Amino acid sequence: MKRSLTAALATLVLVAGCGISYISPEVRKSAAGDAAVREVLLTPQTVLIANRETYTPKSLPAVFYQATGGGSSGAGALGLPAQPFVPNEQRQSLNLRLPPPADPGPYTIGVGDVLLLATPSASSTLEELSGLLAAQNQRQGYTVRDDGTISIPDVGSVQVSGLTLEEAEAQLFEALVNANFNPSFSLEIAEFNSKRVAVGGAVTQTAIIPISLTSLDLGSALAAAGGVTVPDEEFASIRIYRDGTLYQIPYEDYLRQPDLRNTTLVAGDAVYVDTTYDLERALRFYQQQIDVISLRRDAQAAALSQLSTEIGLRRAALNEQRSNFQARETLGAEDRDYVYLAGEVDREARFPMPYNQQASLADVLYENGGFDTTTGNPSEIYVLRASGNPAEFGAVTAWHLNAKNAVNLTLATQFLMHPNDVVFIEAQPITTWNRALAQALPSLVNRVSAAATD
Repeated sequence: MKRSLTAALATLVLVAGCGISYISPEVRKSAAGDAAVREVLLTPQTVLIANRETYTPKSLPAVFYQATGGGSSGAGALGLPAQPFVPNEQRQSLNLRLPPPADPGPYTIGVGDVLLLATPSASSTLEELSGLLAAQNQRQGYTVRDDGTISIPDVGSVQVSGLTLEEAEAQLFEALVNANFNPSFSLEIAEFNSKRVAVGGAVTQTAIIPISLTSLDLGSALAAAGGVTVPDEEFASIRIYRDGTLYQIPYEDYLRQPDLRNTTLVAGDAVYVDTTYDLERALRFYQQQIDVISLRRDAQAAALSQLSTEIGLRRAALNEQRSNFQARETLGAEDRDYVYLAGEVDREARFPMPYNQQASLADVLYENGGFDTTTGNPSEIYVLRASGNPAEFGAVTAWHLNAKNAVNLTLATQFLMHPNDVVFIEAQPITTWNRALAQALPSLVNRVSAAATD
């Protein structure tokens, strides 16, 4: 029996030592029928060489970069308006700036004026003039058109714009003579519409005052607007805007100096009675501004509610698209790039390459738990990369990382992975022995039992 047990142990040692009972995979040089293998030790220089070959990672769909919010609520525009001006007890003096003296000269007819043409009793010649002598002493009005003419039936257009009343009469006289009519008539201006002065501000009623044959002075223009209505005379002023220049007459000066009322106005002047401070008007304006802000706030609240609904719908649509993409990815319906782990790793598997960025060898090694150094050999870590050149007939480069010195693990963080790379870790020599022993042990036990029986 002792002889049989000794023979069994000897046989076990011989079998395990020769590796017959257990074959552990390893990276070997090329052999007959195998693919060509080139082993390259990883160093800082060879890492640079390995990384020369470019790889473009796959990108996530655009839906993962879209946001549902955005835009400004405009809340800053809803603050209260500036408070109305409240003057201090010290009165600010107003300067008197009179406009230069104006001499409008004789009135000239302009566009929009209405001319009144009056004719005497009927005569054989003038009765032929249609619309002019339909009755005794008929008065017919003609409006000066945009081209500066008036149109008289059977006579035609007569240019009158820019002419004084006397010059217009002479022009009409010549036109009637040329038309073979007896030029017996009188001409008047029935409506003055071409030259006007605007009056506004603190007056009874804003008005447009026409300038007639007589010149228009400041006092007449204010009277035509119903007079000045200011609560505080000391803060009021009369401002005249003429030809791009602003002139000013303090209202107290206007009351004290009657000559100021005779200030001649010309066509195009704008007269505005201004009050530097009007408490009631300021408060009304302030209240109106608050009301406007309240309306804006209500409108903004409604807009924000609608915007929130739209954002919710958009967010739901984006989430649905993202969820559909993730479901397709889980089911394997999306095209992905993988790196494969084999040998003495925590779990042989495939490592999906990340989107929009590259992965390093360290990412692949430690993403799924790394490897156990009690079984895996840290000095024999390989990245197997097949050549993409058809002329090399499946040649493989084995990038060898010797991590026996832990400092070399820094090279793993720099080495960039490519799709279809295989990360392989060889087993420790003792691991091969233990596994061979584990396989041979049952046979040994049986032989010992049989020997003991004999």
